Amino acid sequence: MASVTFEHLTKTYPNGFISVNDVNLHIEDGEFVIFHGPSGCGKSTILRMIGGLEDITSGEIYLGKELLNDVLPRDRRLAMAFQNYTLYKHMNVYENIALGLRLRDLPRTVIDSRVRSASSFLGISDILSRKLRAITDAERQRVALGRAIVCQPKVLLVDEDFARQNEDRRKEMLHDILRINSELGITVLYVTNDLEEALSLNKRIVYMKDGKIVDC
Repeated sequence: MASVTFEHLTKTYPNGFISVNDVNLHIEDGEFVIFHGPSGCGKSTILRMIGGLEDITSGEIYLGKELLNDVLPRDRRLAMAFQNYTLYKHMNVYENIALGLRLRDLPRTVIDSRVRSASSFLGISDILSRKLRAITDAERQRVALGRAIVCQPKVLLVDEDFARQNEDRRKEMLHDILRINSELGITVLYVTNDLEEALSLNKRIVYMKDGKIVDC
């Protein structure tokens, strides 16, 4: 199961600021859910807590029936597409996509099969041998998505900063993550403060303000 559940999820910083305030929410397996709200409302903090990049002050996060609170980030069946995705310039596209699988010591044949499948899905099979400096920014973004899905995550977390770019490239990115959701069956949680964009996706929207869910 790739459902995601928050139970009384709270994040309070040392200065007393409450970023996420007693949030309860259930996201079904295979859903595409949009978190919308003004800057500072807690939506990105929730994604970072799911990914293990932020400590949880109180409450629980479940992936299916598994409690994630004390699971190391590398052991969570999740993938993250945030602005600061790291691609290694000394590696070619194939090596960048394969990196996470190699770190898991998977057999070479499995790695090759997954890399070629992911690159075909994203339309970047023809650039696998190229270095990062020889590809476009849009292609780099697809390489980052390829490295995310090649590990066969149950959930993909996409922060709005990942798509902070010109309008055409942002539309391409949204098209890619919609396909990842519909064709690969991966649950997607997407953060945006653009209401028009959120409504245009025709998916479930979780509206947040001051650390709380005000509608969903």
